[in-house]
Amino acid sequence: MLTKTSFKGKLTKTEDLFIPFIVAGDPTPELTIEFALRLQEAGADVLELGIPYSDPLADGPTIQRAAKRALKNEMSLTKAIELVPEMRQAGLEIPVVIFTYYNPVLQLGYDRFFELLDENGAEGVLIPDLPFEESEEIRKLASERDVEFISLVAPNSDKRIKQIAEHANGFLYCVSTLGVTGERNEMSADVLTFIKKVKEHSSVPVAVGFGISTNEHVNLVREHADGVIIGSKIIRLIEDEIEAFKDGEEADALERFNKSVRELVK
Repeated sequence: MLTKTSFKGKLTKTEDLFIPFIVAGDPTPELTIEFALRLQEAGADVLELGIPYSDPLADGPTIQRAAKRALKNEMSLTKAIELVPEMRQAGLEIPVVIFTYYNPVLQLGYDRFFELLDENGAEGVLIPDLPFEESEEIRKLASERDVEFISLVAPNSDKRIKQIAEHANGFLYCVSTLGVTGERNEMSADVLTFIKKVKEHSSVPVAVGFGISTNEHVNLVREHADGVIIGSKIIRLIEDEIEAFKDGEEADALERFNKSVRELVK
């Protein structure tokens, strides 16, 4: 089960985890901090902070739009990581996991990447396009820096589930369906069988993501998983207020976002 040292002691729950995803810099760095605080207030246990990328293979149209807005603000991997201490100063206490594709990490360099995570207090990293078989070096560096390297396991990982789960840290990201992220109306019954199999081999909490967008989805997986990861649904709530943010109605827009997030979590 989860140890007290997981995420540097900032995560003590092992079930009913709510893990929201937002994109750093969408629509501005300052609002990213505000969203993080409101998600924490609404009950978030871990924050996934997405790094905008020009070729996001795992992301659906909603998150792609968020990434484009953030890239227009010249958000980068370095700038996103440097937002973490600003979030801390503003009152964020939950663990922050940096969600980034492999190429920005490669361009920055492994050593500099982990120096930045360490210097700015990010507790975890998730790289969706780095296969487990090619992750040994970066997992080792993460361990040396006391950073949780979050592993993903997908329905087509059947023969590798045990191996991936046994090396998982922090929590294990269980991809509910093949394809890209995004809201979906239905969830395959096969997902439950898959989650059960993952749970059999995992010593850390199993959180399910990709397409979790309705109360029915949450109720379906919560009997078998330890948490849910919600991204596109939250990005849509941000998009609902984009025009208001542009028009200088920030306070009212944040209040509506806050209300919507609380209703979503409830």
